[in-house]
Amino acid sequence: MITVKESKKGLSFDIHVLPHASRAEISGIQDGVLKVKVTAPPVEGAANAACVKLLAAELGLKKSQMEISAGAKSRKKTVSVKNIGKSELLAKLQNCIAKNRLVEQTSLLDRM
Repeated sequence: MITVKESKKGLSFDIHVLPHASRAEISGIQDGVLKVKVTAPPVEGAANAACVKLLAAELGLKKSQMEISAGAKSRKKTVSVKNIGKSELLAKLQNCIAKNRLVEQTSLLDRM
């Protein structure tokens, strides 16, 4: 399950980005983090813009509602979402997970 946090700026959740992928997609969930593949290179914010565009399209939100609030130069990023309720965002994330047939992967350390 993806962890959604509330703050003064709105809601946020974490993603793990894989730039230079062969195709742009949401590829899975691992340890409560959404794994996002983008074709853009990690140069001058191109991968960040591609992440926001892909997530907005998959979740049915406007790009202006979303922004990378932390981790702009890292693969692990925090995405902030404005003007939406927590239950509505969770429902949109669940619909996205079901539509893409994503399964949650756990790390090997959790299995021991």
